Amino acid sequence: MGVVTKAREYLNPHYQPGERKLLQKIDFFILTFCCMSYFMNYLDRSNLANAYVSGMKEELAFRGDQFNQINTCFTVGYIVGQIPSNLSLQYVKPRIFFPSMMVIWAGLTMVTASAHSPQAIMAIRFFLGLLEASTFAGTHYILGSWYTERELGKRSGIFTASGLAGTMIGGFIQTGIHSSLDGARGLSGWRWLFIIDGLITFPVALYGFLLFPDTPLSTRAFYLTESERALAASRMPQVQHSSPMSLAFCKRVLLSWQWWGFVILWTIAGETESFSSNSLLALYMKSHPSHKYAVSQLNNYPTGVPAVGIVSTILWATLTDFLGGKRYLVGYFIGITGVATAAMILGAQHHDFLSGPSTTAVVFGAYYWAGSVYACQATFFAWANDALRYHDGAFRAVVLAGMNMGSNTVNAWWSIVFYGASMAPWFTRGMWAMIAVSIALAFWSAVLSYLTARDEKSRLPLEGTPASSSHDKGCGQV
Repeated sequence: MGVVTKAREYLNPHYQPGERKLLQKIDFFILTFCCMSYFMNYLDRSNLANAYVSGMKEELAFRGDQFNQINTCFTVGYIVGQIPSNLSLQYVKPRIFFPSMMVIWAGLTMVTASAHSPQAIMAIRFFLGLLEASTFAGTHYILGSWYTERELGKRSGIFTASGLAGTMIGGFIQTGIHSSLDGARGLSGWRWLFIIDGLITFPVALYGFLLFPDTPLSTRAFYLTESERALAASRMPQVQHSSPMSLAFCKRVLLSWQWWGFVILWTIAGETESFSSNSLLALYMKSHPSHKYAVSQLNNYPTGVPAVGIVSTILWATLTDFLGGKRYLVGYFIGITGVATAAMILGAQHHDFLSGPSTTAVVFGAYYWAGSVYACQATFFAWANDALRYHDGAFRAVVLAGMNMGSNTVNAWWSIVFYGASMAPWFTRGMWAMIAVSIALAFWSAVLSYLTARDEKSRLPLEGTPASSSHDKGCGQV
């Protein structure tokens, strides 16, 4: 009966007067832009792998692990841009900053179509990483600025799922472009992919310039009334703001358990994700021991991985909202999944019928199941936003950016060491790495759940206002 009552309360929550209408407005204008932006962001990233298996490798004479080196160049730029991008949101309005970054990266994406060597793509991808660093952690900062704890997980899940949709749809887009435009005006199909990818990004940027609402305390969106702006601000804990441009601020960040706890969490979790994000299934198919796949199959079959990720992400994000913010449960789920899927591929590698259909089916099943690991993106960043809701916006922005920076710092070399294209089809070293980080993630999730619970317990006696109750938990904002 308790579960039924809790489900009823979750599905039909109590709102303040005008709050439901406010949520409908911000859901539409924030989530549409953020999801479309992240969709374009991920479409661009995944399309490099699509282009690679669709003729770019042969046309540009890739050798060894140059494909992974290009990903590393992107990652280095992504790392460098993390904290500066999130801190920029303290000084530049998000409706100006986010779309501006999109316009520039759309241009660079189109420039990729003119590349004639792997080295040229490496240079372009570095600057793309620098610009695209604004999207992921920046959006989680914005979501934490508008939504309370009971609302945050599901919205974070929807946002993250949009990026996975970009990965999934990218394969189908490349298939269509390759079949219809390959050779048009003397350009290969993979070159048209980058041109079209860049072109469709510009309308999304324009949408952001016109309609993105900034943050509750700075919004001037015409579709929000004065009373709705005041209500949006009142839903969030009011915190004292501090300047991030000081030694004291840096010291406070680096000596906090939140910084180390969540940066380490996402650094580990990011490497469980790399099992899927490095396009291992596509590389396995490209180097299959006995079967040669068509271009359409190379692009379409791996889309099952992000498809599973979308379902898992929304399921776990919604479930942890329903369970009162128990985001750490995802860490245990991923620990089990990571060990199991890596073990399946290790077992398939040593199967007596190495290239038989049964072995291939096991490998495909493992990679598809491993796509569920993507659930950690939404839930772990929602967890960080929950834990940081009573801290000032700059502190929260830096920790969120630090999480992504830490993960990608490891990603910069992780894919080369464990998932190099030359290691296909089995990636034996990477399978053992996946088992190790999965176990580490389950352990660290337990440690961090203790730290967050202790912090929450120490603050409870100090909370006495309705805005501080569990019903209205949220995050501070600029």
